[in-house]
Amino acid sequence: MAKWVYMFTEGNATMRNLLGGKGANLAEMTNLGLPVPQGFTITTEACTQYYEDGKKINDEIMAQIMESITKMEEITGKKFGDKENPLLVSVRSGARASMPGMMDTILNLGLNEEVVEVLANKSGNPRWAWDCYRRFIQMYSDVVMEVGKKYFEELIDKMKEEKGVTEDVDLTAEDLKDLAGQFKAEYKEKIGQDFPTDPKEQLMGAIKAVFRSWDNPRANVYRRDNDIPYSWGTAVNVQMMAFGNMGDTSGTGVAFTRDPATGEKKLMGEFLMNAQGEDVVAGVRTPQKISQLHEVMPEVYDQFVAICDKLEDHYRDMQDMEFTIEDKKLYMLQTRNGKRTAQAALQIACDLVDEGMITEEKAVAMIDPRNLDTLLHPQFDAAALKAATPIGKALGASPGAACGKAVFTADDAKNWAARGEKVILVRLETSPEDIEGMKAAQGILTVRGGMTSHAAVVARGMGTCCVSGCGDIVMDEANKKFTLGGKEFHEGDAISLDGSTGNIYDGLIPTVDATIAGTFGRIMGWADKYRTMKVRTNADTPGDAKKARELGAEGIGLCRTEHMFFEGNRIDAFREMICSETVEEREAALEKILPEQQGDFEKLYEALEGNPVTIRFLDPPLHEFVPTDEDDIKKLADAQGKTVEQIKTIIDSLHEFNPMMGHRGCRLAVTYPEIAKMQTRAVIRAAINVQKAHADWNVCPEIMIPLIGDIKEFKYVKKIVVETADAEIAAAGSSIKYEVGTMIEIPRACLTADEIAKEADFFCFGTNDLTQMTFGFSRDDAGKFLDAYYDAKIFENDPFAKLDQTGVGQLMEMAITKGKPANANLHVGICGEHGGDPSSVEFCNKLGLNYVSCSPFRVPIARLAAAQAAITAKNA
Repeated sequence: MAKWVYMFTEGNATMRNLLGGKGANLAEMTNLGLPVPQGFTITTEACTQYYEDGKKINDEIMAQIMESITKMEEITGKKFGDKENPLLVSVRSGARASMPGMMDTILNLGLNEEVVEVLANKSGNPRWAWDCYRRFIQMYSDVVMEVGKKYFEELIDKMKEEKGVTEDVDLTAEDLKDLAGQFKAEYKEKIGQDFPTDPKEQLMGAIKAVFRSWDNPRANVYRRDNDIPYSWGTAVNVQMMAFGNMGDTSGTGVAFTRDPATGEKKLMGEFLMNAQGEDVVAGVRTPQKISQLHEVMPEVYDQFVAICDKLEDHYRDMQDMEFTIEDKKLYMLQTRNGKRTAQAALQIACDLVDEGMITEEKAVAMIDPRNLDTLLHPQFDAAALKAATPIGKALGASPGAACGKAVFTADDAKNWAARGEKVILVRLETSPEDIEGMKAAQGILTVRGGMTSHAAVVARGMGTCCVSGCGDIVMDEANKKFTLGGKEFHEGDAISLDGSTGNIYDGLIPTVDATIAGTFGRIMGWADKYRTMKVRTNADTPGDAKKARELGAEGIGLCRTEHMFFEGNRIDAFREMICSETVEEREAALEKILPEQQGDFEKLYEALEGNPVTIRFLDPPLHEFVPTDEDDIKKLADAQGKTVEQIKTIIDSLHEFNPMMGHRGCRLAVTYPEIAKMQTRAVIRAAINVQKAHADWNVCPEIMIPLIGDIKEFKYVKKIVVETADAEIAAAGSSIKYEVGTMIEIPRACLTADEIAKEADFFCFGTNDLTQMTFGFSRDDAGKFLDAYYDAKIFENDPFAKLDQTGVGQLMEMAITKGKPANANLHVGICGEHGGDPSSVEFCNKLGLNYVSCSPFRVPIARLAAAQAAITAKNA
């Protein structure tokens, strides 16, 4: 019989896949002898089984849960629903990958009218008992039965107003008892039945709710963004309650062993006295700093510091911990490797190496490559920032600079961003359902909440600028406005946020590119030491190439020559070429472009300093270059000595029903060889000039012919290129070398790669088109139906963002295994968008590619991902 449930005493940290991160760490802390309220974990496999059984908990799993409840009652000496010594539990989710704020927690489960009276009498603290009950009703209604929190919050606010108090803690036992009654009435009105009183019924409802939450929309969005497979499932942790809301000798808090924003080695965190865990995380009250706990309860503080040291030393990483103090007794509720900003991740990794805690290899492996993005993102212009006066200041919860128009709901943020507006999401506090709006926003500003609130944790994970806990804001969400610094801001008004200092500014402050710190150089140096795959960049301009070189690119894997045609008056000459009727006319028009293209290539070679440059010949269909504006059409007609009608006829003739599979790529060179000749001349002349100027460089251009599907196509175009190039080299008396290869982006090219490899010097996978051709999806239109595919669990990811290793990957593997034996010198790379996606980089490393190529700002991500892939392969 399968084991579906484990007591905390039966697990350990290595069982993360089965027990989830939280369950494995609770078991590990139990093994370390730390004060952990005991309980059990229902495995991730039970979650998967729940879905396989049609969202039901089968009898076998149910029996093991009931057996574990009995064991838990024996360990704690308390019983569910007991009139003498009742057991109350928390129910928390815990997937194997940390998903902060994505899953729901229920506290104080096991309460009903009778049990609450027992607790009130036994503890002599009726206020605490009724506070627990009203919280439980609210959480259970929200999480299990999906009755919105806001209905209950409105009732609390109304009660506080009636009683003339501002804080929840100022409500009396009678007030809370009254509130519990109101909550239950609200529940009955919304659900149509009484609030459940049987603790076991409550528990099964909560367990099912955790399993269901694995498949809620916000969890699905988070999983897609963080490469977490749906098949993993979540575990459920059922744990004896420790109460932080028993009065002034109790409290709850969250702490980090190092600063999650900067990486500085110091204990960071917050706590609230007389509160329960969700108060700190949800930011309902603004908490105190952890150092103040030393004054409130020195013994507890000292014990906590010792535990923090023990945990960091044990896990060899910065820990994020939750704790509760119940009447001066400390309990540890969770530990995990803490989420951190990219800047902090680099600092912590370097510090841990310097402290002798970890190796350089481990330091490289512990950093999430996607996080580096934030380091390379804008900061405020220093001069503009100096001149600006903040209108408010709160907590700098997630670094970076952001400016945009204020919006007040997640939906508005999403909709405004979709139409190209930059927005700042301003909320009282955020909750997990705001995730898509948070993603769409440049920055997030909240009125409530601390450094560990939902907004802060999620923003740090996404690398989005966030300022939280600005209590000076007078908020009017209903009318979409707020007041700060004596000014009223409405929807659409511009504000700027500094996520490092917590400053808030009126208006838009210009931003500048980020500068990279010393720790970045150290980590990148280690990464370069371990990786075996080169990293190139996709760059069409000297500016992009220069930036990519600064960020460590070792060549250009893709220069799209068509982007150069749109500069200055070149487009006019190219349009003349398109509308020409004879070869001579076409050649005359191309002759005007030749020096411009040559100049562009010279600048690119200069920027790359002798590193390889792959130049893709013209790829898009010609209709993309023709004018649509009446004035431009008239201008072209005059230049060509034709009528406007004649030009319009030519433009109409270029129209294609499916241009992505139409007259483009090498097909243009077959139809108009003069285009390939002009581009070859520009490439070779530029290379000869730059080689002359820099004798110590090895300028060897790589000419890439796009969209090849047949060896005969390739040979035809290659012949044009070689004849033209050789003539140029001979005329210049040069000895320069060049290569001619192809972009593999049609499935047929993969199937016949052995033939193509005999003629091609290199392959470069154009995975954007290869994905499009393999799936038969238009990459410009797939967005219209992919959401439905995610909802139906047909896809978990966008195949254009994350390489489809099963289908497209198999074609790539086939091209390599067929191509390499046919040509021992064949080098192979990838230059689709996937070149900067960490999981795709790992796959490319596994296939044995020579390099990946990605956009300039993703070069560091690819360098780190390539190093991690090499380390994983070595240790496998």
